[in-house]
Formats: sequence, structure tokens, C-alpha cells
Amino acid sequence: MSKKKKKRAGRRKSESPANISEKTQASAKSDGQKRKLDFKESQTGFQKILPILIPLVAAFLVAGIFLLKLKTPSLNLKGSSSLNILLITLDTTRADHLGCYGYKGAKTPNLDRLASEGLRFANAYCPAPLTLPSHTSIFTGLEPVSHGVRNNGHYLSPGISTVTEILKAYGYKTAAFVSSFSVDSRFGLERGFEVYDDTFQAQLPFKTMNAERRAEDTFIKFAKWLENNWKNKFFCWVHYYDPHLPYDPPSPFKEDFKDRPYDGEIAYMDVYVGKIIESLKEKNILDRTIIIVAGDHGEGLGDKVEMGHGIFLYEETIRVPLIFWGKKVFPRPAVVNKRVRLIDLAPTILELAGVEDEAIKMQGKSLVPVFRGKERKDREVLVETFYPKENFGWSELVGLLAGKWKFIQAPRPELYDLKTDPEERKNLYDYSKEIAEELKKKLENLLLSIGSSPAQISAASRAEDLEKLRSLGYLNFAPTRPGSTYPDPKEKIDLLRLIQLAQTYEFEEKYAEAEKVYLKILEEIPDSPASYVNLALAQARQKKLEAAIETLKKGLDRLPDSEILTVRLGHTYLVSGRVREAFETMNKVLEINPKNVDALTVCGGILDAAGRKEEARTYYEKALAIEPESKHLRMSLAANLASTGKLKEAIEIYKKLIDDFPDDQSLYQFAGLAYAYLGDYDQAIFYLRQAVAILPTYSGYFNLAVAYEKSGRIKEAIEYFKLYLQNPKGDNEANVRLARRELERLEKRLAGN
Repeated sequence: MSKKKKKRAGRRKSESPANISEKTQASAKSDGQKRKLDFKESQTGFQKILPILIPLVAAFLVAGIFLLKLKTPSLNLKGSSSLNILLITLDTTRADHLGCYGYKGAKTPNLDRLASEGLRFANAYCPAPLTLPSHTSIFTGLEPVSHGVRNNGHYLSPGISTVTEILKAYGYKTAAFVSSFSVDSRFGLERGFEVYDDTFQAQLPFKTMNAERRAEDTFIKFAKWLENNWKNKFFCWVHYYDPHLPYDPPSPFKEDFKDRPYDGEIAYMDVYVGKIIESLKEKNILDRTIIIVAGDHGEGLGDKVEMGHGIFLYEETIRVPLIFWGKKVFPRPAVVNKRVRLIDLAPTILELAGVEDEAIKMQGKSLVPVFRGKERKDREVLVETFYPKENFGWSELVGLLAGKWKFIQAPRPELYDLKTDPEERKNLYDYSKEIAEELKKKLENLLLSIGSSPAQISAASRAEDLEKLRSLGYLNFAPTRPGSTYPDPKEKIDLLRLIQLAQTYEFEEKYAEAEKVYLKILEEIPDSPASYVNLALAQARQKKLEAAIETLKKGLDRLPDSEILTVRLGHTYLVSGRVREAFETMNKVLEINPKNVDALTVCGGILDAAGRKEEARTYYEKALAIEPESKHLRMSLAANLASTGKLKEAIEIYKKLIDDFPDDQSLYQFAGLAYAYLGDYDQAIFYLRQAVAILPTYSGYFNLAVAYEKSGRIKEAIEYFKLYLQNPKGDNEANVRLARRELERLEKRLAGN
């Protein structure tokens, strides 16, 4: 504990209920010794002490209740299976940056309210300090080594089921509203969700790796869904992503947290936690809903050099907020100090739903015994990160939290006593090697037990054990082999600072400066795809496309099977206008990964433009099977169908797009034109009028005028030709001449000539 924390603890101790009680007892004893005073004097003394005594007693009672709630949570599972379950995940949110976790700089009244009325877990841990692996563990109840999603961008294997699939089978309506590409539906978390809304950057043809949307936009999608589904029992997931680099909270949080933008992002996000609560209350279903709030991982904030997350396994990035709220199930608020894990959420949700038997294959264990106060010990926590290895060519890290100890297996192992050193300032590995070796052995056995029977473990030799650990990806357990060593991330602190500097330049749009730094990084890390991609992006943003292409080709010479490098090269060829190379490159991507949406989209678009409509449609349909909500793909397929005479099929797509994007005038216009080509001018006019009502354009006026003319409504046709001719700037001259001729002809016809 830090000196400041000790001082605060000391002050709290001096003012604790026990000390107040002692003062009160001493006062009462003193009064008892003065019983010889006459009645009048005693009454006067009592009257004097009464105003002091009442607040002291009240303080004692309140403090006593607070102490009670710390120790004895309560649980009422009767009828819990009939309740809604709402999971809210807070991306990149440190527990110690919320008000309910003691952070005085926080402005989180809504989260604080849920914590004060429900169960707050003081020591909850994620399995990996990365968005997708952590969320995958939340939904599967499995460790990353078991579900296989070890880094962002990995895919969940088809054979692994999710808690959502189970709940759906038991009659829950299911919906998810997520806020970043990291948990895009393509990676597998959409399983079991009837609605999986990951529509962000809808105006772009491709989702970028850093695509995200603000909490407000995600909440709006949730609220719209709730409007039509609140009467059903549901399991719903809302994912907020705001406190993620670069920190850029909207006003007034930008101004209020000028020097602490990370806290500003959290404060902004808290508002939309409150909006969710309000929405449930408005529908009168708040008391029929269990709310679970969980962080997926934390943020370094420079406490140990790392600004973001993913490199190290320190408390800043693996300890997360966890709150359960639901007045019917948790009638008495409590703070639970027992250490728990995010992999425990899925089996807990299943037990709350009354289907705990379905959790039999999960590695997480229900928290119900913890709720009931029946579990005495902290749960052991397995944590890992493969981000350093995959992104920078540094060693993976894997750790174990057991009792008061944290052990981190690395090329230079680490051991911390979290009880006496919660900030992990002193590595005790060299001083407590016996404890470290004991924890290392326990960690090895835990990893080996995953997917193995006890008999297999006991029968295996040391060499076989190490080989299995290597096969699971944990290379630094095994003896060093030539060419197989990876440097400890701790030894790369200066390089990490350089990487963070380059990222800062990117955030500030100083791409020339970023390019210079990325060139230095590439020299240091030539075997990481990210080194080439980051440099190429910095070059492309300066319009240095040929340089970007050469950078990517250089990367592929060294890493020929890299999907990310091949995709980026295909995109860069396309932007450069080198269509043939783009098509060939994206087909190479599809050889590596047939489900790469970017490659399918680019190939479909190139074939479409070349007039190879049927082939293009095949690519579009394959991409839409993976990314069904993509606005760009749906519009591309609709246009493809319309251009080949399949107008009715195109119209159906446009109608669904209008439902999802009711403010996009182009969708109404395309639907109107499709109806016009079908000869259904009434429907054509209906949609074209809506298009110009949303956004008047010269093309909208022209098309509407033609539709009115075709339907025989001369006056309206004249009106819209005139509106068109008032400002046809931008349209081609042939259309302008045609409109003038038609207007003149129609006016003569109306006049009877």
C-alpha cells in the first residue's frame, strides 16, 4: 500500500465505528459516575449531550450496516429464471478510475448507483488485456488457450458454443449492440444473437481496424430494439468502447476533463449507462432485469510505461470493474472482496437463468457460492497476452494470481506480493525463488490440465509437458532452442516508447513525423507485419502510394503468408488505380482466408465494374453471409441485381436498407428508380418524393419529373422540371437540354397546343 493510501486508511481507522463506539461508551461511563447529581442537573446534562449522542449512534448504525454489506451479500434465486439479463461491458475501463472503486476524480454517478445498490466485486480479473479474447471468455466461460482467440482479429472456432446460444435455446430473445470492430460479428461472438448490431462507419465501404462508434449511437440502437422487445424475456449485451486511445470525449466532457481525457471518456460513457437504466425504468421492467456491468480490461496510462494495453500483465490492465444489480435477486447491497474472474460470468448467467447444468463444459465456475458467502478463498486467476509476440515479435506472457501472489512467466519471470505491494513496484522473484518455482509449477499444471486428463498429466514426462506447453503457444517455458527465443517485453521499454510516440503522431495526424519513427521501428522489428502496415499507412496518408506499395511488398518478401500485409497491399493497389494488381492480390488473400470480407468486397466490386455481373454477385453474397449488416455490400448487391433486370429482388434490399437507414435519401431514390423501370409509377413517385423531402437534389427533381410525366401527371412533371432547371449545376449538359425540351413540350401540351 502506498504512503498516501496508508494515511487515508489511518484517518478512516481513527474515525471508524469501533472508535466512535468506544468514545460513546466512555462518555456513558463518565455519566454513570455522576449519578449523585440532582435530577435537574442530570436532565440538563442529558439535554446537552443528546444532540451529540444521536448523530454518533446514527453514524455507528450506518457504518455497521456498511460493514455488514461488505461481508454478507445475499441472494434470492427464486424467480430469477423469469428475469431479463442485461450485460453491459465497458471497454478499456480501469476499476480504479470509477467513483465506486474509490477514485475521487471520477464522475460516474450511474455506475456508482448500481454499485451501491448491488454487488460490487473489488477484485475481478480479465483473462487477457485485449478486447476480443476477453469478451470471448465472457461469452464462452473458457480460457483463451481453450477457445483459441488469443489476440484481436482471431476467429472463434465453429465448434465452441456461447452462453447466448444456450439462453436462446431456453426462450430468451437475444440482441447485442457493440461499438468497435474488435468485436465485429465476423469474429464469432454473434452466435446465438438474433440481432447483432455492429453497424459503425456505415458510410464507408470497409470497416477499418479502428472502426468504432460513440456510446450515444450504440445506445440509440439499443433503445430502438427495446421499444419493440421489452415485453419479451431477453438476454441483451451492450458494449461501450469510448475510453480507448485516442481519448477524445465530446463536450462538455472534453472541457471538464481537459487534463484527464481518459476520465472524460468514462464520464461520458457513464451517462449512457444511465440512459439504459432510464429506458428500462420507462418500460417498467427495471425491477425485472438483472444488470451485469463488467470491464473487459484496463489501461496502462503510463503507470509502467505502457500507455494502452496488451503488452504487460500488470494490475492496471487486468483488474476490471464488475457489478451485479437486481433488487429481486440481490436484495442487500454488498462489496465482495474475493478475487473472481470474467470467465466465471457465463456459468453465473446460466445459473441465474436456471440452466446451470449447461455450464458443465465451461472452465469458469458460477459466482453463486460467492454471492452466498460460502466461498472462503480467492479464486486463482490465469492471465495471458500473446499481443507482444504477434504484434512485435516479443515473448508472450502468462501469469497466475494465487493467494496474495502474482507470478508472471516471462524470459525474466516476475513475482509480486499484491497484499504488501499492490502497485507491483518490487519484483520478488530473485528473493523468493522457492515460492516462484512453486507458483510456476502450479501454472504449468493448470495449463497442462486444459484439454488433458489427470492420468495423461501424471504419465507425461517433463519433456512431453514442455512440448505440450510449446504446442499451446507458451514458448518461454521450454529450454531455449536456437532461433526460437523471443525477447522479454520488459527489455523493449525504449522501443515501446518509440512505438507509442509514432502512435501519438498518427493520432495528431502528423504523418511525416510518424513515418520517420516507423522507419526506425521497422529496423528494430523486421518480422512483425504491424511494422510494415503502420509505415505503409503513414506513407499512404501523405499520398505516397508507391512508397507504401514498396513497403508492403518488402514485408511480404519476408512474411509471404501474412494475411494483414496482403490485404493492405490489395487496398493500396486499388486506391492507386492499379485494378488488376488489386484483384490478383485480393484473390491471394482469399487463398489464405476465404472469409476475408475486404477481399471479397474488392473482388466483387472490380468484377461488377467490368460487367461480370454474375461472378460479382457470388463475391457479394459470400461477403454478406459474413457481414450481413454492411450497407455498402447490400447497396452493391441491389445495384447489381437492378442492372441485370432483377428489379424486384433489388427493391426488397432497398426497402430493408431504408428500414435501417431511414435518413439516407439515396436509398429512396434507388428504390424509386427501380419501381419506375418496373413501370409502377405510383410507387416510384412515392419513394422519389421522400428522397427530395430528405435532401433536394437536381437528380432527385429530374427523376421525379420523369416519373410524373410517365404517369401522365403533367402539372407535377412541369413543377419538378422547373425545380430542376433552377439549379442543375453539376449535371451534364445533355440532361439540362433534355429537361428544357421536355418542359417546353409539356407546357404547350398543358396549354392545349
